[in-house]
Amino acid sequence: MDEETRYEAVRSRDGRFDGVFFFAVETTGIYCRPSCPAVPPKRHNVRFFATAAAAQRSGFRACRRCRPDAVPGSAEWNVRADVVGRAMRLIGDGVVDREGVAGLAARLGYSRRQVQRQLTAELGAGPVALARAQRAHTARVLLQTTDLPVTDIAFAAGFASIRQFNDTVRAVYDRTPSRLRADAPRGRRSGTPGAGIPLRLAHRGPYPTGPVFDQLTREAVPGVEEVAGPPGRRVYRRTLRLPYGTGIVAVDERPGTARPGGAAHPGGWLQARLHLTDPRDLTTAVQRLRRLFDLDADPYAVDERLAADPRLAPLVAARPGLRVPGAADAEEYAVRALTGTAEAARLVQRYGKTLDAPCGTLTHLFPEPGVLAEAAPGGPLGALTAALADGAVRLDPGADRDTAQQALLALPGVDATTAAAIRARALGDPDVAPPGTDLPDTWRPWRTYAVHHLHVAGDWSPV
Repeated sequence: MDEETRYEAVRSRDGRFDGVFFFAVETTGIYCRPSCPAVPPKRHNVRFFATAAAAQRSGFRACRRCRPDAVPGSAEWNVRADVVGRAMRLIGDGVVDREGVAGLAARLGYSRRQVQRQLTAELGAGPVALARAQRAHTARVLLQTTDLPVTDIAFAAGFASIRQFNDTVRAVYDRTPSRLRADAPRGRRSGTPGAGIPLRLAHRGPYPTGPVFDQLTREAVPGVEEVAGPPGRRVYRRTLRLPYGTGIVAVDERPGTARPGGAAHPGGWLQARLHLTDPRDLTTAVQRLRRLFDLDADPYAVDERLAADPRLAPLVAARPGLRVPGAADAEEYAVRALTGTAEAARLVQRYGKTLDAPCGTLTHLFPEPGVLAEAAPGGPLGALTAALADGAVRLDPGADRDTAQQALLALPGVDATTAAAIRARALGDPDVAPPGTDLPDTWRPWRTYAVHHLHVAGDWSPV
């Protein structure tokens, strides 16, 4: 998009571009999402940025009206397989907070200087600035939705010191942490940390939740997942293994929607509640939920391309914005794709770690690859879990998809169909074709979505 096209999106308050770019107003020192409901600024006062971090790095603070830090992530990072796309997925997963820039670079196979140069050249901000923007958003969520002490929130959000936390919050939101907490809407605070963290998981455009919850219901592994309630009012719940502890999440099927009369092409959100044993896991947990529910997709780009095909057009019209469920834990999904749901449930009961505080039918964490590799050293399951445990197969958000698929296919018992399913679901590749098929090039780069449309309509088996 050139700058004039971006400005037209701002003038029309077009929500399709929320998260795709940000704009800042030099006369106010504020940056916004394109759908901000405020009166559009004059063109000569506007600057455009690829990321919120780039706007913050240039000295602009977040608009308190449109909350640009809360927009869905750019769908571009799901499509792209280059180092920038992989880096953005890893930063979103909290790798910089846990392992630093050196850890990010090592996972990407580049030097720190190369990673810094490529991110800054394309996005206007390096890995530290991008992680800082994410920490600020995490801090705001914790301040406005929990009663955790401010000091605990600072370290939970990933800040190295209270001073760094205070300075960042003031710079990004033009508020002290205590003032930011006081500004929270009534009813948003959870009351006590044990009540969990209420979340609005934002998405752009339409989101038909029924097919997603149908698939999660079919695939649910007892002890780890459950779906309760009648269609249209279901709640999906599951346990999460996270870097610092564990979590239990509940996500409602009924989506929240933008108010009428707001931005053009409004999006909405999925209501969720997250219980964590360690609040430092908030960023990682949210990103994994976003991948599971495919919340950073661009339904406008997908639907526009697929609706041009006569076979797919009626399916797209029937279910605009159809999402492809991903995976909350990529390594867990790989095991499940290989074994099937029934065997996965047996593995959970036999080898899964029991929660310290079980919650209803949620009693276990899915067993780690290393545990399964020791328990079942032979056969396809042993080969897969050993490869996952020793890093021979990498399925983290920054993994190279081609390399991962080749490594999977080299394992005994992993056929092309299983590897394709892992690539589509665990690695979030939007352009996977079932093995042995010859799909039209016009479906690229959204072949995963095209096949999913056919599957939901009963015309194809799932990817």
